[in-house]
Amino acid sequence: MSKECYVCGKKPVAGRSISRRGMAKSKGGVGQRTTGKTKRRFEPNIQPVNALIDGKKKKIKVCAKCIKAGKVKK
Repeated sequence: MSKECYVCGKKPVAGRSISRRGMAKSKGGVGQRTTGKTKRRFEPNIQPVNALIDGKKKKIKVCAKCIKAGKVKK
C-alpha cells in the first residue's frame, strides 16, 4: 500500500466528521445539535526517506513519528 509506514505499518484509518450547530449549554445556549455526519480518512504523516537497509541505501516511506523516534538509519 502506498500510504503505509515501512517501519510500524501505520496506514489510513476511516472515521467521521460531525457538523454541529447551536451554542453549548456551558456558554448559555440550549445545547448543540448534530446536523450531519460525513465519512473521512485520517491519513498518517508519511515521508519518503533514503535509509540504510541491509547495508544498502533504499528509498522507503516512513511516518514522521518513526523518524523522530530514531527508528530509521539515514
